Amino acid sequence: MHKPGFDEDWPEYFNKLDHAVKERAAKKIRKILEFPKKRHLKKGARFFVDEIGQSRIVYRVFEENNEVRFYFIGNHKEYEKWYKQYL
Repeated sequence: MHKPGFDEDWPEYFNKLDHAVKERAAKKIRKILEFPKKRHLKKGARFFVDEIGQSRIVYRVFEENNEVRFYFIGNHKEYEKWYKQYL
């Protein structure tokens, strides 16, 4: 199992979520830590994205450190706004 890591901006995104979504996110994070490689944000991108209902969670896998670092969580509109800053 990988270790979790969180970007400095993570609390800003996570704290906006309502309680039910936070619980689902915690469950999804545990699942990602077991099986981290899913769908890339975009072909060739270093980020992965996973879905939690209408929300998206963005992370990177650092195999050399056995770590999964989480960068963003939010609804699909916030997600689009977030990832466009990296294009």
